[in-house]
Amino acid sequence: MCGIGGVMYADPQRPVDPDVLVGMAAIQYHRGPDGFGYQVIDDRGVGFTHARLSIIDLNPERGRQPFRSPDGQYLIAHNGEFYDYKRLRADLASRGYQFRTKSDTELVMHLTDRLGLDQALPCLRGEFAFALYERQQDRLTLVRDRFGVKPLYYAQIPGGLVFGSEIKVVLAHPQVKAEFSSEGLYHQLMQTMVPGTTCFEGIYAVEPGQKITVQRRDGELLLHKEQYWDLDFPLKGTRELHRSETDYIEEFRAHFVEAIQLRLEADVPVACYLSGGIDSCSIMGVAAACQQSPIKAFTIGFDDTDYDETAIAREMAEAVNADQDILAVDGTQLYDHFARTIWHTERSIYNTFTVAKMLMSEHVRDAGYKVVITGEGSDELFAGYPQLRLDMILHGMDDATSEERAELQAWLAESNRLFKGNLLAEKQLDDPALTELIGFTPSSLQSWLSSATHVPGLLHPQHRHRLDGYAPGSAIAAALNGEQISDRHPLDKAQYVWIKTQFESQVLGWAGDRVDMANSLEARPAFLDHPLVEFAVTLPPSMRLRDRQDKYILRETMKPLLPETLYKRQKFAFMAPPSHTDAVKEAAMRSLASTYLSKNRIQDAGLLDAGAVQSVLERHGNTATPVAERVQLDAVINHMLSVQILHNHFVANDVTQQAQADAKRYGWSAHDLSAV
Repeated sequence: MCGIGGVMYADPQRPVDPDVLVGMAAIQYHRGPDGFGYQVIDDRGVGFTHARLSIIDLNPERGRQPFRSPDGQYLIAHNGEFYDYKRLRADLASRGYQFRTKSDTELVMHLTDRLGLDQALPCLRGEFAFALYERQQDRLTLVRDRFGVKPLYYAQIPGGLVFGSEIKVVLAHPQVKAEFSSEGLYHQLMQTMVPGTTCFEGIYAVEPGQKITVQRRDGELLLHKEQYWDLDFPLKGTRELHRSETDYIEEFRAHFVEAIQLRLEADVPVACYLSGGIDSCSIMGVAAACQQSPIKAFTIGFDDTDYDETAIAREMAEAVNADQDILAVDGTQLYDHFARTIWHTERSIYNTFTVAKMLMSEHVRDAGYKVVITGEGSDELFAGYPQLRLDMILHGMDDATSEERAELQAWLAESNRLFKGNLLAEKQLDDPALTELIGFTPSSLQSWLSSATHVPGLLHPQHRHRLDGYAPGSAIAAALNGEQISDRHPLDKAQYVWIKTQFESQVLGWAGDRVDMANSLEARPAFLDHPLVEFAVTLPPSMRLRDRQDKYILRETMKPLLPETLYKRQKFAFMAPPSHTDAVKEAAMRSLASTYLSKNRIQDAGLLDAGAVQSVLERHGNTATPVAERVQLDAVINHMLSVQILHNHFVANDVTQQAQADAKRYGWSAHDLSAV
């Protein structure tokens, strides 16, 4: 688990500045504080850089990336983990390939040499982002894992391309300047991004399951995007329905246990995140059985009983004899560390649980751990979110009567009343473009599309004018692959859209990798092991949702391991209490707003309308405002704070200069590696 970066110039004779590469490594020191490296291919205008977090092969010199093959054909910089690498390495060694390290990274070069990159990719199992340059083909390829657990960004510059694990790495190149795009700003304020985009003009994300090839031809760099993997839910009428429930459970059990066993593989200790949810508790139960000694479990606790899950997490920890460590987070801490969190998320956040996650990763690191197994992906695969259940009720229950639908809908709304106006829209919304593509507007997008009605009024007049007539739903619909949506079950469609939008940018992004790696902590989501996922998409809806029970197959499979209260418990979203729920927390939010949402700061940034910002703050502070609206306005305020802080971090600040200063601060210098 590390951070990567690099550059490729259209002119092969254009020199790559080693000091720039070292700065690109230093600006992401948090991703890899255990060492750095860079490699330049002088006659090809190519340079890679790497900041290392040592987890596999702890030898500081042997594991130093980027790696170059002995024949000079391949150059690779890699972030993430390839599981099952020992078996692959043994197979390649038996075919005569020689390994110089114990790192899982090296096998990519040998696999590509043997099979070609296209045939090598299906063999790679895990979460990863890497850059591979092939000298003979004069080709750079950027690859991101199937779900986008690991981030990877790029920007085209005059005469070249720059890439990196984080946006700040790309900005560390002197030719890349940060400037908000109007569309990017719009989506920051409504939470849901257009897949593949960022808030900055000209800076893009490699999408999950995508590879981008950069080919030098006739003095130019030509980019080609290709989806090498997708979820691929079965077409209607092709899903197997004759299998027994026991068959499904036993196959899931085998995949799940294997996924956890693989993620316990490391040359450093591995812990688990443990909430009060069935996902992390199931992982904890299996992981505890895989180890001889008690496994370490880390839990976040909040000072609001409506949102705190420590009691149920403690019950699970005691059931499997885990060594539990609970971090209690109070409301003031969440806003005290808000600005620091945005430096790492590089995008807006709607709820301060992101800050809590960053404080937790810091706590885990200070306890001496570099790796945790996490539960992300279960809700996506087995329809755990209330939005997905609502879409099943409304669109996927062909045999239900209107009375049965109404009863289930009322029950769902009541059981998720805390999240009304946030996870669940207060009123149903129909977006024409999304409905045309999908057949309905997914509930997972409705609350954010509803909040988008606030956005034009919040924008600075210049941005508002540029976005006249802009339709965010149309932009999101245009970025989705209609072939993967057409002729699928409504629940499959809802899950696919969630995974391609909120899951990648939110759950795995600003609430996952970005705040974990802010403190050099590698998170391993066991449910995203792709053989498990490829099985999960074949499940009929009844194995995901049944009656009022979510994640049915997971509950039934793990029933012997789970305390009864947890087995019977419905999904509860992991969120921090909104600011209006506590006077101390609201005061902390107002204090932060007085700094970043002041009239002068707003005028200097040129992103927001000062009068509209003040109106939102007043409406949110009015106790007569309906609770659901205050929940929604809490998210709007967090978004407004976020974009102002993003401007402060990345636009008003010279990131290239900061990168060079960071290199000096850490003692990283190109001269130190000139002989390597």
